[in-house]
Amino acid sequence: MRTRTHLAGGLAGLAGLCLAAMGVVTLASPPAVAATCTAGTSNDFNGDGVTDTVLADPDATVNGAQKAGLVRVVLGGGKGVSEISQATTGMPATPEAGDGFGSAYDTYDADGDGCTDLVVGTPFEDVVKGGVNLVDAGAVYVVHGSATGIGAGSVIDGYSQAVFNANSTTEAYDWFGFAIKAGANASGTPYLVIGVPGENVPVGSTTYADAGSIEYRQGTTTIGVTEKDPGVPGEVETNDKFGYSLAGTNRYFAVGSPGEAIGTAEFAGGVAVFSHTLSSGMPTPLLGLDQNSTGISGAAEAGDGFGSSVSMTGYRPSDQTYNSDVLLAIGMPGEDVGTLADAGAMVVVRVQPSGAYTQVTGADGNSTDAEGDAAAGDFMGQRVAIANTDSTVVTVSANVRLAVGEPGKDTATVKDAGAVHIFRPLDTAIGAADKELTRGSGLPGTATARDYTGIALGAGNTNLYVGVPFSKASGTSKGVLYVTRWTDVDGTTSVGTTTYQPGAGGLPDAGAALGAIR
Repeated sequence: MRTRTHLAGGLAGLAGLCLAAMGVVTLASPPAVAATCTAGTSNDFNGDGVTDTVLADPDATVNGAQKAGLVRVVLGGGKGVSEISQATTGMPATPEAGDGFGSAYDTYDADGDGCTDLVVGTPFEDVVKGGVNLVDAGAVYVVHGSATGIGAGSVIDGYSQAVFNANSTTEAYDWFGFAIKAGANASGTPYLVIGVPGENVPVGSTTYADAGSIEYRQGTTTIGVTEKDPGVPGEVETNDKFGYSLAGTNRYFAVGSPGEAIGTAEFAGGVAVFSHTLSSGMPTPLLGLDQNSTGISGAAEAGDGFGSSVSMTGYRPSDQTYNSDVLLAIGMPGEDVGTLADAGAMVVVRVQPSGAYTQVTGADGNSTDAEGDAAAGDFMGQRVAIANTDSTVVTVSANVRLAVGEPGKDTATVKDAGAVHIFRPLDTAIGAADKELTRGSGLPGTATARDYTGIALGAGNTNLYVGVPFSKASGTSKGVLYVTRWTDVDGTTSVGTTTYQPGAGGLPDAGAALGAIR
C-alpha cells in the first residue's frame, strides 16, 4: 500500500543543486549560474531568462514502484535535465506504486524570487492519518526553482489537503491534486487552485459522495470551495466531480464539473466561473454554464461531460487598454452528434467582468467546412487548449487559436490514432481556416492504433504542446511530447517541431507515459 507518515511544507533547506546529483543528466557544460533569478520569462526555473520545458510521466516506475510517476525539467540553453519524483532529495514522500506523481502540474512564482516554481499533483497518494491509511487521498508538492536549478536541493513544500487548508479534512479517495491551476492575479499576487473531485460534501444530514471541491489560495488566504457555498453555481449532488478540470488567467478561473446533473440528465456537466477578487475571503462566483444556459449550443443530455476540459485566455475589447475579459473554451467529449455516440464537441464563451457571457463559437466534427467528419467515439473535446498569441493588443481573430483533442479519431487505416483539431475561434465561419493534425500529417511520427493523440494538450502564446503519452509507435513507446509554433501550424513559418522522448536529446531512456498534460 502507498503509505505516508506525514506531509509538511518547507521541509528542505536551500542547498546548491549539483549537476552530478541524482536525477540530473548533463547535456552540456553549463556556464556559471547567476547569484539571483531574473524574472520576466515564463517557465524559467533557474531564472536565466531562457524558457524551460516540463515533461510529466505519471506512469513511470521509480525505484521499482510502478506508476509512482515523475516529472523531468529540460533547462533551456542546454543546461541539463532535472528529474523530479518522490525519490528526489528533500521530497517529504517516498515513491510507491500507483501514486501518479505528475498526473497534473502547473507553474508559477510562488515565493516571488523571480524563479518559476513547479506544482505537481499526486492524486492517488495514500496519506496516513491517526494510524489509518487513507487510500488515494492525494497530495500536492511545490518544488521551488532557484538560480542553481530545480530538483535535488530545491525547497519542496508537500501538502495533504488538511495541511494545505487547516479547515479541510484529508479523506480516502478525495483525489486532492487531480487538477491544478496556478498563476498570479492582476495585482501580481500568486494564486493556486487545486481540484479535489472525489471530495464528499455534506449538506444537512446527507453526504454526497464525489460531489467535489477545490482548494483556493491567493497570497495568505486559503479557502475550500464547494457548490454549497453562497453564490457558487450548481447543486451539490453525488458524482458531480466539481474540481475535475481547472483553467485560469490573472482575472478569472473556471472549474469543471463533468458529472453535474442538469435537470434529469445525469453527467451532463457544468462549469463555474469565478473572479480572483476576494469577497469575505472567498473568490467571487460570476456565473455557471451548462448546455441549457441561454445562448449555449445544444441541450444538456445524459453523459455529455460538459466541462471535462476547460481552458482560458485573456481577451481585450476595443474599448479597453487591458485584457478585461476572457475567452473560455469548454470540451464536451460525450456529446452525441446526430446518431454518433460520443462524437464530442466544444464551445468558446466570452466572459466579461460583470459575469455577462456570450458564446462566440461552437463546433463538432460535422461543422460546416470543418476538416474531417464526426464519428462515434471520437471524444472531441476531451482536451481543449486556447491561446491569445498577442495579448498586448486589442483581440482579433488572427491572434486567437484553439486546439481541440479528438483522441478516439480513426485515420483511414488506424483505429483510435487520435487527432488535434485547430480552430480560429473568432472567425465568422469556424471551418474557414481549421486544420486537423495527426501523427504523420502536421505532427511528426507515425500514427498507430490506440495512440490517442489529442488526449494531452497545452497552449502558450507562441507554442502548441501535444503529448502522446500512450504512443505505440516504435521509438516513442514510452511517450512523446511535440512542441510546435502556432505560426508553423498556420503555415506562415517553418521553424519545425521540437520532439521530446525518452532516450533522445539527453533524456534518460526510461519511462512509461511521457507527455502527459492535464
